[in-house]
Amino acid sequence: MPQLALLLSTLVWGATFPATKAALEEILPFSFLFLRFLLGTVLTLGIVLAAGRRLRLDRDVLRMSAIATVFLFLGYATQTVGLRYTTASNSAFITALYVVLVPLFLGRFQIRTWASAGLAVLGLWFLVDPTVSLNQGDLLSLVCAAAFATHICCLEAYTRRGDAVSLFGWQLVFVTLAMLPAMVIESPETVRFTPTAVLMVALIVTGVLATGAFAVQMWAQSIVPAQRVALIFSLEPAFAAWLAWYFLGEQLDQGGWLGSGLILVALLTECVGQESAGVAAQAGSPTVGTEGQEAWHKSSATPDG
Repeated sequence: MPQLALLLSTLVWGATFPATKAALEEILPFSFLFLRFLLGTVLTLGIVLAAGRRLRLDRDVLRMSAIATVFLFLGYATQTVGLRYTTASNSAFITALYVVLVPLFLGRFQIRTWASAGLAVLGLWFLVDPTVSLNQGDLLSLVCAAAFATHICCLEAYTRRGDAVSLFGWQLVFVTLAMLPAMVIESPETVRFTPTAVLMVALIVTGVLATGAFAVQMWAQSIVPAQRVALIFSLEPAFAAWLAWYFLGEQLDQGGWLGSGLILVALLTECVGQESAGVAAQAGSPTVGTEGQEAWHKSSATPDG
């Protein structure tokens, strides 16, 4: 169930690439990001309050939220600015290199994990056929990949140690506050905020649907290992390439279909191998995933102050 939820979240995030690319034709990057996260924050806080809850002001929760927000802000900032200078497909490919960076950062060097990651990267190359020469947008996307990889690593630990709901809410609050001065420095013209159809659709996709996808990630990372989360997310460029082809006219040739197949094989290799390795563990002590799932349900069900 968590892996299927992550797969659906990946579809949503794939849609954010062409949506954001189109919106940036009308609005500046940090202005768009501020509106996106403001919308997501308002919706999230509204749901939390309607459920009779409050975000915890616990020092550890705030500290973990702040650390995770640094990498979340850096990831979205470099990704969105980079999209102004490169294609949606190129951005998606380079960003998805976190499939290799996550196990590297965590020091997890199992043969199956690296074989799956390598196969996924090969599939990504065939899928989007990125240009060999890097431009400014590609370099920013590379920084984005490192930031998101670190964020995924953080969430694996933090969602199993603290109140996941509060951790989710505070990250949205903090990243929205961080985008405000960035937007002011950007000095956008008032006309840039005209609510056109393109901008409104982009905000719905990124501010509403992607915020929901982020909530799913927070829940799933208390159960699923970070390297498998990154591997599932490697399907994001596949979704992005298909949607960019359909909405933006970017090409998807036979190499794209081959790459998509390789990514799916990589994901199946990791998942099937992990399931086989975990059969014996089910008869023993509770797994980390089970403990994480119980922690999530407990944090979701217990009112806090």
